[in-house]
Amino acid sequence: MIVIVTLTEPAANRIKEMMEQENEQDSFLRIGIKGGGCTGLSYGMGFDTEVNDGDEQFESNGIKVIVDVDSAPALKGTVIDFKQNMMGGGFTIDNPNAIASCGCGSSFRTATNAGTPTSDC
Repeated sequence: MIVIVTLTEPAANRIKEMMEQENEQDSFLRIGIKGGGCTGLSYGMGFDTEVNDGDEQFESNGIKVIVDVDSAPALKGTVIDFKQNMMGGGFTIDNPNAIASCGCGSSFRTATNAGTPTSDC
């Protein structure tokens, strides 16, 4: 089994809480990328019950994860964490394939995929 994205323990715990709140305990966490954002590519995460042909399936810290075949190369080695602070909390993404990212951290570019920048930042 190939692990493309690693979820830290705090990220996995937050995702488990969200799954319980949304009654999605039997779902996968789907992680992918799409064109957009001010740097060209943006991250997407959501719950999904369907596995498509070519999806990579793996588990990270007890969370069943799927990544589509097109997103996998740009996400390989990525670590997703959850940080809590006095202003609230949020997921952070450390992608070793990103050669540039925007200030808000929601979009990026890789050496092989620049995407199409938009004003979504």
